[in-house]
Amino acid sequence: MSAENICILRLSAIGDVTHVLPAIHSLRQSRPDAKITWIIGKLEHQLVSGLEGIEFIVFDKSKGMREYLDLRKTLRGRRFDTLLHMQVALRANLVSLMISADRKIGYDRKRSKDLHGLFINKRIAEHPEQHVLDVLRSFLQPLGIDPFATAPEWHIPLADTDCRFAEQHIDADRPTLVISPVSSHPTRDWLPDRYAAVADYAIETLGFQVIFSGGPSQREQLFIHSIEAEMGCQAVNLAGQMTLKESAALLGAADLLMAPDTGPVHVANAMGTPVIGLYAASNPQRTGPYNALPWCVDCYAVAARKFKGQSPDMLKWGTRVSNPGVMALITVAAVVDKLAKWNIECRLA
Repeated sequence: MSAENICILRLSAIGDVTHVLPAIHSLRQSRPDAKITWIIGKLEHQLVSGLEGIEFIVFDKSKGMREYLDLRKTLRGRRFDTLLHMQVALRANLVSLMISADRKIGYDRKRSKDLHGLFINKRIAEHPEQHVLDVLRSFLQPLGIDPFATAPEWHIPLADTDCRFAEQHIDADRPTLVISPVSSHPTRDWLPDRYAAVADYAIETLGFQVIFSGGPSQREQLFIHSIEAEMGCQAVNLAGQMTLKESAALLGAADLLMAPDTGPVHVANAMGTPVIGLYAASNPQRTGPYNALPWCVDCYAVAARKFKGQSPDMLKWGTRVSNPGVMALITVAAVVDKLAKWNIECRLA
């Protein structure tokens, strides 16, 4: 009997791609002979390339329609036993048309949108109020695999050069706090002067080394410079100077990450680093760092009542509070309290 041939479709984004890794590890443990192909975005592939036992097909959305035609050529003549259609988006639906598979597993009806149901022939079971990572793990259940039998594993592949990059910037004589302050949506960003106050506290009072991380975009660069301008202490700014794998290595070598709802939160979690997540615009129980939820500063319930006029349990699961000023609900005192508590319970214990 030939080995099972399984295709995973998850193009983006960075955080969600890290959420796919536990499903892949469970799949490989349960089906060691299965052939696994992952169709993934170009940027996201940079983080997980080298993953053992996985064939990657990289989709470059910047090429527009030409990339769909190229993908059709790549997949011509190939047939899979199963497609795990793990992305609810029009682009992913179009990609799924290029994939021949006997069984196409997608989301349940409540989590479907963008006509997702037209591109699948089997749905995962509906489970209310799941973390996104658990939703993606549940795609294995229609295959007869219990993905929740063991704790999730990630294992982002890194090269020695990635680890050396981290070692070069980590001060071995001090604990390191990485701050990744910019999310993909400005309404999820905290305030620069408040980041500055926490960074100064970490350096002056707790003796931390503080490193800023982020991408090369002008918005990120300007935002971090505005934090530095408010600080009285000196931090290291590595924003825009790292590859995704170097960033993962840095997060893995650090003692702690502070960030809003953004991809590095999940990369740090995958690397085993605790995260002080800053959540008001979104619910950390759904999108927070999976193994570090107790360390999150959670103002989502306050935001829901203030801006939506409802308690979170009255809102649709996954509702974001995107009102301007929502992140101002998070105070410096609340973040400092988490940082000080972590310092006592985890670092000095």
